[in-house]
Amino acid sequence: MKILVTGSAGFIGAHLCAALKNMPGVQIYGVDDFNSYYDPKLKEARLSALSSHVEQHRIDISDFASVNALLARIQPEVVIHLAAQAGVRHSFSAPEDYVRSNLTGQISLLEAIRSVRTVKRLIYASSSSVYSGVRALPFSEDSQLGTPKSLYAATKIADEVFCDTYSALYDIDMIGLRFFTVYGPWGRPDMAYWIFCQSILAGQKIKLFNHGNVKRDFTYVDDVIAAIVQMVKEVSEGLTKPRQHRLYNIGNHRPEPVGEMIRLLEDLTGRSAIVEMAPLPKGDMVQTFASVSKLQADYEFRPTTSLHEGISAFVDWYLWWMNDRK
Repeated sequence: MKILVTGSAGFIGAHLCAALKNMPGVQIYGVDDFNSYYDPKLKEARLSALSSHVEQHRIDISDFASVNALLARIQPEVVIHLAAQAGVRHSFSAPEDYVRSNLTGQISLLEAIRSVRTVKRLIYASSSSVYSGVRALPFSEDSQLGTPKSLYAATKIADEVFCDTYSALYDIDMIGLRFFTVYGPWGRPDMAYWIFCQSILAGQKIKLFNHGNVKRDFTYVDDVIAAIVQMVKEVSEGLTKPRQHRLYNIGNHRPEPVGEMIRLLEDLTGRSAIVEMAPLPKGDMVQTFASVSKLQADYEFRPTTSLHEGISAFVDWYLWWMNDRK
């Protein structure tokens, strides 16, 4: 079975490629543009450490001609679309990056899939940010989303609408995954857990937003990958349901105070954090909390990694990574 993973040099993408290699009879193809939103050297290192066996292609997902040519050549049966411009706050200063990658890029891939017609399932990344206009907790896939609080959130809602339309028009099986604060080794330097760890070790101030009243449904990367692999196995085993578009939350179903994550980082590094209380930035959410009952019912999803276990694994990796770069 041929699988195409976009965003293959990204945090989730590289971990996924590493997991998929254990499936028998699988050929994995990767697409990434190695943009400079954060250091491309980290992306190159991920590939080297996690997924060097993947046939990599340096392509901007918004380049339809290149994307279409690649799909026509390899004719994948599964496409896992993780390429996107991430980051809520960055979307306020560089909206054009989100339009190109998250909107044009999504349509580019959908058109290529429609043209090639070999794809039995598209699995794509959405985000918990789609719930930024929702008050009721926990967040359910059936929630009415309301007005998004950032352009990033708006593009992810639009991606879901695009997929709903293409699935209905062209009879394509699609699964959208609303990720909740995914973290772990080889993560993203723009994420709070990375920034806090780096700042604590450097003796620099960290900002605790909303004066400490912030909770996140932290989800360890291995738990996320396990769910995606199950969805891929369905295709390889011929167990796919009738073609449709489905949405799933992937979270830990356990909102944790961000202050608890800081306390764990202090314990694990042996350093005290210098905390500065700050107001909630524009576009940020006070709390995220995923209902995962739908994913549990369909895929027996059970997140198994506690915040302590996950942050410990990240700190161990981070100390190795920083030492390796000296």
